[in-house]
Amino acid sequence: MLRVTRGVRFFRSAGRTVILLGMFFYAAMELIIGRPKTRVERAEWLHRFCARAMKRLGVKVDVTGRPPERGAVISNHLSYVDIVTMAALHRVVFCSKAEIEHWPVIGWMTTMAGTVYVERGRGGSALKASAGMKKAADAGLPVVFFPEGTTSNGTGLLKFRSGLLAQAMLSGESVTAAFIRFSLDEDNGPDVSVADDICYWGDRNMLAHIWKFLGLRGVRVAVKFADAPIQFSSDTLHRKAAAAEAELAVAELGGINVKVLEEALMTSD
Repeated sequence: MLRVTRGVRFFRSAGRTVILLGMFFYAAMELIIGRPKTRVERAEWLHRFCARAMKRLGVKVDVTGRPPERGAVISNHLSYVDIVTMAALHRVVFCSKAEIEHWPVIGWMTTMAGTVYVERGRGGSALKASAGMKKAADAGLPVVFFPEGTTSNGTGLLKFRSGLLAQAMLSGESVTAAFIRFSLDEDNGPDVSVADDICYWGDRNMLAHIWKFLGLRGVRVAVKFADAPIQFSSDTLHRKAAAAEAELAVAELGGINVKVLEEALMTSD
């Protein structure tokens, strides 16, 4: 039975790969012909592409709340699908770790859409991030970033890094929390799980993961946006406290046990 299930998934993956490549080619032609010049035009291009991709690949999206029209949006980070999901919902600009630039397909799309890449420990990255956020704000586009700095399996939150958050706060723009959760509506076999086959984390082969993901049925993603921006109790001089407050806001939105986070926040005061 498992062999049959894997065989069905193989042909589904192959078919969706062809569809995805066709969409990728169409999107490239849109860029070449349309030549979007402004950040808004590039964000609109990415939004159309990702919305089409989610629909054609059969990924269902449930949204609670509304994404802000500008400012920063921070969220937990589970997979490369997070990026496609956020862009499918709204015209956005991403501020991401430099490694994403080299991801297959996703890296090309986000680069062409004007993503600001940040290399940890490299001089000038903070200034580059701050300037990129300012330009996005001036264009009226929200900036999405993931303070965990990397992906996880969805069982909890990783400690939030304070660097990009401090830059967002310095820009004077609001910071709104969001939470992403994946699920499977259909049985894809005993060798499939959300934690391993939708979430992308650890030392895994990305192309192999994408191939298996494309073969899944019933993928659903729920995105929840906070009703109002985070009200920080301190300024960027206390960036660790601000990061803890941001982590608490995202955790509460996702229904994660926040007792440990609250204790950590009290300790940082």
